[in-house]
Amino acid sequence: MRLNENLFRLKEEYLFSRVARRTKEYESRHKTPPVRLSIGDVTLPIVPAAVSAMRRAVEELGHIETFHGYGASVHGEKELLSAISQRYSEWGVEVGEDEIFVSDGAKSDLGNLSELFSGQNRVLIPDPVYPAYLDANLLAGREILFSRAGEENGFLPMPEEVRADILYLCSPNNPTGAAYTREQLKVWVDYAKKQNAVILFDAAYECFLSGENFPHTIYAVEGAKECAIEICSFSKMAGFTGVRCGYSVVPRALVRENRSLRRLWERRQAAKFNGASYISQMGAAAVLSKEGQRQLASRIGYYRNNAKIIAECLSSVGLWYTGGAQSPYLWVKCPDNTSSEAFFEELLEGAGVVGTPGS
Repeated sequence: MRLNENLFRLKEEYLFSRVARRTKEYESRHKTPPVRLSIGDVTLPIVPAAVSAMRRAVEELGHIETFHGYGASVHGEKELLSAISQRYSEWGVEVGEDEIFVSDGAKSDLGNLSELFSGQNRVLIPDPVYPAYLDANLLAGREILFSRAGEENGFLPMPEEVRADILYLCSPNNPTGAAYTREQLKVWVDYAKKQNAVILFDAAYECFLSGENFPHTIYAVEGAKECAIEICSFSKMAGFTGVRCGYSVVPRALVRENRSLRRLWERRQAAKFNGASYISQMGAAAVLSKEGQRQLASRIGYYRNNAKIIAECLSSVGLWYTGGAQSPYLWVKCPDNTSSEAFFEELLEGAGVVGTPGS
């Protein structure tokens, strides 16, 4: 018996686990809890429309006449699929219910979707970006390339003369908050089609985008359905971090080696996933209802206002940052060339504020 040696390529401790551990250590030594401005959890409760829907779903499960067991479709519950498809229609994009796959969250899909592809493929990942992209491909043993982001390009890397098969994009980017315009996304789509590559497009924070030039979906870009899989989440939009529900879109037009990736993903999900909870799916469908969206507006506004307050504070003390305008978080340049780890500790111990190290 041999262990999977790719596991040893991972760091000993996951970034967010380390932040949580250091926060607990601080709390054990201080009477006043720290101000948490770190891991992207939510602070506002789930909207009433979703709570009511989940209560009804629980009640249904308690009666033989309305009990729900395994879902009838690997795609998800009809009510939620219809609501997601309608959401895309409101953005001027047609997405069929058979192209949508409901999951227990974007993080799971971002890792699991890589199973569609051979371990021999080369992967291009923005740096910095959400660490799950890197870890999933380290576990698969793939060669990983990084597209460098920095002040010089506004933390929005664009295609370079490099050969890659799987491209990860995130807009608004987590953690920098930088968002791609429609024109920039078109450049990435054209690049992917030229390379015969597939884009895994993380749109977990799309609800914070505003303005015609920042599309909520990559499918607003011509040709994207032929090269992109989109991953979305209810965690940040609706406070579902503890409920767990998300979805991915795998278009019918996405074909490689004369095989439909939609059909392949359908088969993979049937083999390894029994679907998201009925309760969470009913809550997610309610989130996308007119009443749910009305209730969400004030919550999204609350997080946007928090970002505005932080941005104004950073500007007043002369710290460079990006994000905050199209995202609820900001990426800050540490003062005096301090390392991110050192500044994380300085903020925590000196000011009682929890951030997230950026390196």
